[in-house]
Amino acid sequence: MRQVKHSEVLTVGVLVLLFAAAPFVTGDEGWLYLAALIMTWSIFALGYDISFGLTGLLSFGHAAFFGMGAYAASWAMLSAGLPFSVGIVAAIGAGGLSALVFGFVGRRVSGLYFSLMTLMLAELISIVMTTRLRHLSGGVDGLPGVPRPQAFGIDFFNAANFYWVIFALFCLTLAFCAVLKSSPLGQALRGVRQNAVRSEQVGFNVGALRLTALTLSGCLSGLAGALLASLMMYVSPQLLGWKMSGDVVIMTLLGGSGTPVGPVIGVTLVELLREGLSATTEHWYGLLGVIFILCTIYLPEGVAGLGRKLWRR
Repeated sequence: MRQVKHSEVLTVGVLVLLFAAAPFVTGDEGWLYLAALIMTWSIFALGYDISFGLTGLLSFGHAAFFGMGAYAASWAMLSAGLPFSVGIVAAIGAGGLSALVFGFVGRRVSGLYFSLMTLMLAELISIVMTTRLRHLSGGVDGLPGVPRPQAFGIDFFNAANFYWVIFALFCLTLAFCAVLKSSPLGQALRGVRQNAVRSEQVGFNVGALRLTALTLSGCLSGLAGALLASLMMYVSPQLLGWKMSGDVVIMTLLGGSGTPVGPVIGVTLVELLREGLSATTEHWYGLLGVIFILCTIYLPEGVAGLGRKLWRR
């Protein structure tokens, strides 16, 4: 076990160094945008992994937390004229509050029924935002002009400068997830995933633990949504759609759920494959699906699981 822990620390360190070196290796804004996009999606996937990989709650509606975080930050900065830092706090709060509502609604269901319930609620929110609340969401046109930070006279509309903002929050998310998974709370959540009945028998409140995990997951998902909105300087109801939820599930499973770096590896692979395949064929999403199916069959623990086995050998 000690060697595995060393491998995880080493992998996290290598990933952080690679992202830190990216602006110095290439000055191309396209590559910096891709690296920033990978880190943003990684925050989303790391948040999702708290729910799924750590606690065993398979959610098909995480796009709701992601999208509500994006809209909350956009409303705070565009309509209220609040600074970027307040927008980030609003996004974290919106994502966590949405997850808390989902948890209360689905507290009496589990397994596939919980997954379908989250999908249903997320689609409901997406429809309401597109129709009933289109005066706030911009409808299918979305909200353009989402601002970036304005502090210390730094031009954060410059890709390289805004890159470091995302990098800092990405590192904080990695640290938070590492501390959570090694904490007593993290051990209790892992116990709920392994055997919920036994956890309840030894005195744990399984419902409260699941609600806590889902809320923390929603907070990080909201943070990722706010960063994506500022990165693209645009937010639309598509961020609330089922496709976003499906993408984060694929990324997490492909990289390896329940591991410190698996979600990041999965996001990196999917985004690089997306860039490479989309330039080759218009049917790239089908090819990506085939790759995912093969990885699910032959790499059930994901790419991180394969790396862990090789390290043990």
